[in-house]
Amino acid sequence: MTAQTPTIDPAEAAHFGALARDWWDPKGSSAMLHRLNPARLGYIREQIDGHWGGDEASFTPLAGKRALDVGCGAGLLAEPLARLGATVTGVDAAAENIAVARDHAANSGLAIDYHAGELAALDAAPFDLVTSLEVVEHVTDPATFIAELAGQLAPGGLLILSTPNRTAKSRTALIMLAEGTGRIPRGTHDWHKFLTPDELTELVEAAGLKVTDRRGLGFSTAKGFVLSDNLSLDYLLTAVAR
Repeated sequence: MTAQTPTIDPAEAAHFGALARDWWDPKGSSAMLHRLNPARLGYIREQIDGHWGGDEASFTPLAGKRALDVGCGAGLLAEPLARLGATVTGVDAAAENIAVARDHAANSGLAIDYHAGELAALDAAPFDLVTSLEVVEHVTDPATFIAELAGQLAPGGLLILSTPNRTAKSRTALIMLAEGTGRIPRGTHDWHKFLTPDELTELVEAAGLKVTDRRGLGFSTAKGFVLSDNLSLDYLLTAVAR
């Protein structure tokens, strides 16, 4: 058997694990993720409705489907996916995050199957939907990581990713301003590990998937984070298993 290439960076896992207890505080160290979530969830809902021909008025468009959230943290996305009707599995590099995620899900009355460790160790495929938001820029080997995500998909399944773009704008906004002023914990990002949309598309297509959509995440002083045609700061990407 060929040994799997690890994709977890221990330093990254330790960094995020140290923030675990604060994850669900909308004014704490994960405040930026709480502010991002409405736009991200709106995009995910749009993509799943479009792909599976769902009823936009339905409260449970993922009923009967299995979803996997990779790099789930303490469950900020996994819990909404469960409320949309999916049977959800969450995987994260930090055991501390998984402990908080399990407690929060139990207190919320949600049955989510959480695991700590490498994605390659998970034996639960296939999934109809795989999500991994703001994660690929933190792994040691993006190509291997994307291939592992693709390997979890059922035929015709959806992969949805998000990540910062490697631009002067993202360096200024995310590192110099957000980290520099403490809005994001210092050391969260390494700008050199950000992927451009074309670089991420190449990795996804090399894993055998078809990219069907790319959308920017921008910031409006009136509305906060919004979906945008401008990919220069942060962006979402959807791909379909062939």
